[in-house]
Amino acid sequence: MRIKILLALLILVISGKVISQSDDSLIIRNIYSEALTSSISYENLRYLCKNIGGRICGSPQSEIAIDWVKNVLKDMNLDNVYLQECRVKQWVRGEKEISYINSSTSGKYYFNCCALGMSIGTGEDGISANVIEVKSFDELKSLGREKVGGKIVFFSRAADQRFINTGSGYGSAVDQRVHGAIEAAKLGAIGVVIRSATVAFDSFPHTGIMRYEDSTKRIPAIAISTKDAERLSNFLKNDPSLNFYFRTTCIENPEVKSYNVIGEIKGSEFPEEIILVGGHLDSWDTGEGAHDDGAGIVQGIEVLRLYKELNIKPKHTIRFVAYMDEEIAQRGARKYAEIVKSMNEKHIAAIESDGGGFTPTGFSIDASDTVVSVMQKWLRILRPYDLFFIEKGGSGVDVWFLKDQGFPLIGLDVDSQRYFDSHHSPNDVFEKVNRRELQLGSAAMASLIYLIDEYGLK
Repeated sequence: MRIKILLALLILVISGKVISQSDDSLIIRNIYSEALTSSISYENLRYLCKNIGGRICGSPQSEIAIDWVKNVLKDMNLDNVYLQECRVKQWVRGEKEISYINSSTSGKYYFNCCALGMSIGTGEDGISANVIEVKSFDELKSLGREKVGGKIVFFSRAADQRFINTGSGYGSAVDQRVHGAIEAAKLGAIGVVIRSATVAFDSFPHTGIMRYEDSTKRIPAIAISTKDAERLSNFLKNDPSLNFYFRTTCIENPEVKSYNVIGEIKGSEFPEEIILVGGHLDSWDTGEGAHDDGAGIVQGIEVLRLYKELNIKPKHTIRFVAYMDEEIAQRGARKYAEIVKSMNEKHIAAIESDGGGFTPTGFSIDASDTVVSVMQKWLRILRPYDLFFIEKGGSGVDVWFLKDQGFPLIGLDVDSQRYFDSHHSPNDVFEKVNRRELQLGSAAMASLIYLIDEYGLK
């Protein structure tokens, strides 16, 4: 009889439906087993990408996405599902962008281009002028107004490929995108063309946010693909006086109402203490927002599903937040942090997934050395799942606004090598996400949340 009971319990453990919560290793094994044998999160991502698509804040697609996430959460029978209102900018890309050169030596050549986020449009007729190439703001300033005035400035600096983490490579070139129009306008330029801010070498134009200053004239800005950027550099070597034309019809409308979407599993012992997990629901409109950050959204939802499916009863409240407007002005994250502070809510930790649905490698923690040391003791349990590090570092753009409230901020770290193949481009589509890699990220976050919930961070 005893052997039969033991066999029955073993079958229940393997099936993943009944498990003793006193054994951390078995619980985490159960989390991974359920995640890796389910396609629910992957199918959620398919729906988000294929039925809704790119979801720039303030757009009709973003409104549809908000309703969809809310309904998915409600169908899970969570303890609480609600919307959190915020105001967002409404920038509209307009018609398909056009850019080309007329060269006396090379003829006419069309480039793969897109307007940068929040750029003004050129107007119906577009703009045309000689183009001048620079690789830095210092080089631009050295030319002076006499050589820059009336021209289109082409920022051609490539991302530094020597960094192992591709985010650092991206960071080495992104200043051209963000501030290029400001610096060029100060010297009288009429427009800006940038080499896409990416470590990828491809034919996709990569968009992203750019800025203006109130004291400086606003000029239109576009990105061209990295392959086209090299072509333009070569064209200029053969014909320094070539003419560049581009046309964009983007506009900024008045701000509109939008929402964060929030779902909760209430804690059994400390319901007023919160462990937060989230990602951003908005995405750029040129792709489907699969890796950035549809993956983070469905992974956060999956964390809640895993808890419900496995009947794990958290001591603290597990809260999922789908933030709106990370890409433009982070209005959703700012509003969330503001409300947390005004309501004096107590958070234990906040975790963000915004690095794409790639294989997780560990966690980066914005917290004290003491907290990091506590969490590093859990590596013995997590290493069998190829989570190799828990180290002090950054977290994520949206949870960063909670920093002054004194609790640990955590980022899910993933293999970064392919992220910028998709980032902010038409290549950010569902087909680029691997189901197993996506689910490994869900399981990694659910496991870390379990350990935080069970043992705390002190």
